[in-house]
Amino acid sequence: MAASSSRFLNPGPIHPARVAKRAIKSSIARSIRITVNDPLDHEAPAILHEPKCYTAEAAKLSAVILISGAGGGVSGPAGIYPSLAEKLVLLLSIPCIRLDYREPAKTSYCSADVIAAMDHLAVEFSSEHFVLVGWSFGGSPCFTVAAKEPRRVAGVATVASQTAQTEGVTMLCPRPMLVMHGTGDTCLSPSCSESLYRSYGPGGKRVLKLFDGDDHGLSRNAVAVEKMIFEFAARILGFEEILEDPSANIQVGQDLAGSRGERLREMAEGHDLEGGERL
Repeated sequence: MAASSSRFLNPGPIHPARVAKRAIKSSIARSIRITVNDPLDHEAPAILHEPKCYTAEAAKLSAVILISGAGGGVSGPAGIYPSLAEKLVLLLSIPCIRLDYREPAKTSYCSADVIAAMDHLAVEFSSEHFVLVGWSFGGSPCFTVAAKEPRRVAGVATVASQTAQTEGVTMLCPRPMLVMHGTGDTCLSPSCSESLYRSYGPGGKRVLKLFDGDDHGLSRNAVAVEKMIFEFAARILGFEEILEDPSANIQVGQDLAGSRGERLREMAEGHDLEGGERL
C-alpha cells in the first residue's frame, strides 16, 4: 500500500514546535511530492527546507536527507528532524529534505525514494554531495543507497539502526560514518550499531556513540544527538568554520522541540510512531 493521502495532505510539522520562541529564525519549508520513476510509480511525500537566499556556491553543492523508521514519517527520532533541518538550512545555507516513504519498511522501494530525493535536489539546487541520516529501519536504505551512489553520498549517520539489509555498510569506507544507539533500547539492541561499526572496517572515519540507558529514539539525549549529527554533516560537507563560531554553536545547541511529551506529540503528528516504531 502506498503512502496514504492523509500524509500528502498533512505530512507532519513543518517547523519545530519552539522555533518561534527562540532566537533562531524559521527556514523556508513546505511539503512536496517526489516522483519516483520505477514500476511502483508513486510519489514520495516529503518536507523540503531551503535557504531564503540560495546559491550553489554558498551551499558547496551539498544537501542532507533525513529518513525515518519502519512506518515512515518526517519528524525522526525524538522529533529531532524539524529542528535539525532548520539549523542545517539557516547555519549552513544548504537544502534539506525530510523524506517519507511510498512503501514503508521495504528497502528496495525506500532506497529508490532516497535516490529520487537526491535527484530532486540535484535538479532544483545543483546538489552533488549528500549526507544521509537514518533512524531505525532508515539505516537500511541509507547504507543501501551509499553503496549504490559512492560519488554522491559523502557520509551516513544513523540513530538506533537495524542490521537487516544493511550490507551496504561494508562499501561505505573511507566515507565517514556515525552510528548512535541507546543501551536501554527495547526495539533494537545496541549490538546492532556495534555490528555496523565492525562491518564498516578498520579504515576511514567511523564513530560509535552509545548513550547509557537511553531509548530507541535517544529521547533523553535528543539535543546532544541532534548536535552530533549537525557537526558530523558540517565537517563532511566542508563547513568546519561554522563549528568554530561561538554564536553558531549556541544556535546548534538550542532545544527547538521541547519536553519528551512535546517530542512524542511531534513524532505522532509526523507519522513516525507507525509501523511498530516506539521510544
